[in-house]
Amino acid sequence: MLFGRNQKKPITLPEKKVEEWVYTTCGYCSTGCAIEVGVDSEGRGITARGVADADVNRGKLCIKGIFEYELFNTPGRGTAPLMRERRFDDFKEASWDDALDKTAAEFKRIQEKYGPDSVAIVSTGQLITEEFYTLGKLARGCIGTNNYDGNTTLCMASAVSGYKRSFGSDGPPGCYDDFSHTDCLIAFGSNLPEQHPVIYWRMREAREKRNFPLIVVDPRVTMLAQFADIHLAITPGTDVVLLNALAHVILAEGLEDRAYIETSTSGFAEFEALVAQYDPVTAAKICGIDEDTIRNVARLYAKANQAMSIWTMGINQSTHGSDGVVGINSLNLITGNIGKPGGTSLSITGQCNAMGTREWSSCSGLPGYRVLENPEHRQEVADFWGIDPEFFPKQRGMAQTDIFPAIETGQIKALWLVATNPMTSMPNTARIRKTLERLEFMVVQDAYADVESNEYAHVYLPAGLWAEKEGVMTNTERRVNLIKNVCPPPGEAKADLWIFNQLAKRFDNGKLINFPESASDVFDEMRELSKGRFLDISGMSHEKIEQSRGLQWPMGETAEEDSARLYSDGKFNHADGKAKLIPLPYIENNECPDDDYPFWLNSGRVVEHFHTRTRTGKVGNQNKFSPTPYMEMNPDAARELGIEHMSYARLTSRRGDAVVLVQLTQRVPYNMVFVPFHFHECVNRVSLGLLDPHSRQPAFKQSAVRIESVEQQAAAAVTNRAARSF
Repeated sequence: MLFGRNQKKPITLPEKKVEEWVYTTCGYCSTGCAIEVGVDSEGRGITARGVADADVNRGKLCIKGIFEYELFNTPGRGTAPLMRERRFDDFKEASWDDALDKTAAEFKRIQEKYGPDSVAIVSTGQLITEEFYTLGKLARGCIGTNNYDGNTTLCMASAVSGYKRSFGSDGPPGCYDDFSHTDCLIAFGSNLPEQHPVIYWRMREAREKRNFPLIVVDPRVTMLAQFADIHLAITPGTDVVLLNALAHVILAEGLEDRAYIETSTSGFAEFEALVAQYDPVTAAKICGIDEDTIRNVARLYAKANQAMSIWTMGINQSTHGSDGVVGINSLNLITGNIGKPGGTSLSITGQCNAMGTREWSSCSGLPGYRVLENPEHRQEVADFWGIDPEFFPKQRGMAQTDIFPAIETGQIKALWLVATNPMTSMPNTARIRKTLERLEFMVVQDAYADVESNEYAHVYLPAGLWAEKEGVMTNTERRVNLIKNVCPPPGEAKADLWIFNQLAKRFDNGKLINFPESASDVFDEMRELSKGRFLDISGMSHEKIEQSRGLQWPMGETAEEDSARLYSDGKFNHADGKAKLIPLPYIENNECPDDDYPFWLNSGRVVEHFHTRTRTGKVGNQNKFSPTPYMEMNPDAARELGIEHMSYARLTSRRGDAVVLVQLTQRVPYNMVFVPFHFHECVNRVSLGLLDPHSRQPAFKQSAVRIESVEQQAAAAVTNRAARSF
């Protein structure tokens, strides 16, 4: 018997004639997958495939990487510089000389009138590293403002701060290969299958071979939590309490690595005294994890021969984000799980080159993990660039999250946005809109002319996108990999490196500092500046990187191979050579649910999209699977409010409201809702964004909302009004 149609017509993919395969690296998340883009006879990218002999992804790609080549033809691209005298007037096309002359002249005018720091620059985590280095040279060495930061403050600043506090330097100490050696894994606020699918595949493959326990700490039943052996549905924002309680059990039961603590750490007595206050009974009442589970997890972790921790935004985007990272580091220090195969604290970075901006952009200091507060560092870089060291400020300026309030108070009068869009990425959107209106002058440099922040710009500079340029990026495991130019930018758009170099010529110090035109020449400068540094890349070159499918720093000029792990010798970057065990008292400063706003608002990612959908929202195979804002809500809570599955509801906080489609699911608890953060027109209209005191990163993950049902017609009207307001 035959089932189905007699004449089946299976789906077939049209044949694509590839003339050449061009090696490059994915420009979405921080996994760092190696890609080959297929180019046709007309030089167009028409398909893509994973690189089989690249260690990171071993031929695998996620849905975003598979279709990344379609970005070359997405709508909304900028093809010519645009200018206007007054905000909200119509833009007019301009020449590059006119646009850059105007930008430089306005920066100089405002600095002469209000001071050098009245101009601010906010960059991204998605430029090529050579472009980051050049932008830092321009910002620090030519323009001379101290208010220069990257949007990585929104995602990785707490990891950076935590690494520095614990180990004395930024830099993730572990690597993906640690999954193949570990005997226990805790994932804090990290949903790998949707956030970093290829890293998840690496972890799952290792777990199938070693069968190590997977423990997931997350208030929501994420996809990773569904695959876990133990899921700890923690009360939002209380990770520090749980970490203190785990340390309490380990020390109380003598499960610590005493020899490692004595030889490689400092501050143990103070740390031990603090965690003594966080017994499991006390901690359970705060973090919502029962006392027996806390003891069980602590014993599993401490008794493993080697154990590792990973985390993403669930830890970082909190008022206790930096403390949470320090707590994870301390958990690994007291169990001797730093710098050895399978034992590590590994932050899973968000953006494709957030590591590159941390290493080379000079946002938080000077290139190569140098700091402005160190006079020797200022002298080294000034001598290398050929300028007076007194031109540099003597301490770091404002972080991105402090720059916008400084615009409100009139301290900052001009803003240059480079491949970032605060109208979609910053919390409390209505406030950001009013903030941008206060600027005397604003420049937007972006691949897309239709980004929302461009509505407030006086000058728009069209930039190249991803593989329309050439250079390197650094991934989560410190692997430097190469992006090769697949095709030129459209129209008159230019690579960011070219734009930075041309603008530098319009400042006095730009005549003193050398600005190489090619990415490989810029990389040679970076190699020289890295010699003898913690992040030494002097043994690398573009050619070696491509041949090896990526190299991990440090790799000095005499090294025969790269370095998979940091701190394997038990030596750290604090002055005494030891890591610090830091006591972390928990202070409750979250915006918690109450009678007026009874629900926690949580946010996160879905596999189809990246960040604020500037790119994936224009790619059909991404957008069609997740085209509209939606909210996960518990069915029991929805029933009490008269809200049905696939109906609309209004989400209201103390800052604003938004209308979303409701998806009823048991993945969220009774008193919580979840909204993917890619839909900025929803989540960032209501988010709070209290700042971590150490990292200045916003607490996107913890805020309180109320929910009410709305009719579909009313929902459509509100949604349309919201769309018109952007």
